Amino acid sequence: MLLRSFRLIEAVAVMVALCVPSPAGADASAGRQKAAMCAVCHGLDGLAKQPDAPHLAGESPIYLTRQLEAFRSGERKHEQMSIIAQGLTDEDIADLADWYSSLKITVTVPQ
Repeated sequence: MLLRSFRLIEAVAVMVALCVPSPAGADASAGRQKAAMCAVCHGLDGLAKQPDAPHLAGESPIYLTRQLEAFRSGERKHEQMSIIAQGLTDEDIADLADWYSSLKITVTVPQ
């Protein structure tokens, strides 16, 4: 029963993720190039390389955009991200959000 519930939740999450549109005018290929500066911590594949950095692969473009804007405005603070986000344009943020949200990850549930 628990496994069935988990699979239902997982299926709904996938459907919701597929329905979230990319930011208007976003370019995933440009985002991939721009993500080179993020790769040290978040990995070019969106899987964090540093223990205190979050995975970004497969995240909602709305969430990614909101977080980068919050770092840029100072609403959210982090020693490195606050500095990095200051140099990002709206286009950079949209492209990065489109790139990282386009990455697909899979999960294997233990038996």
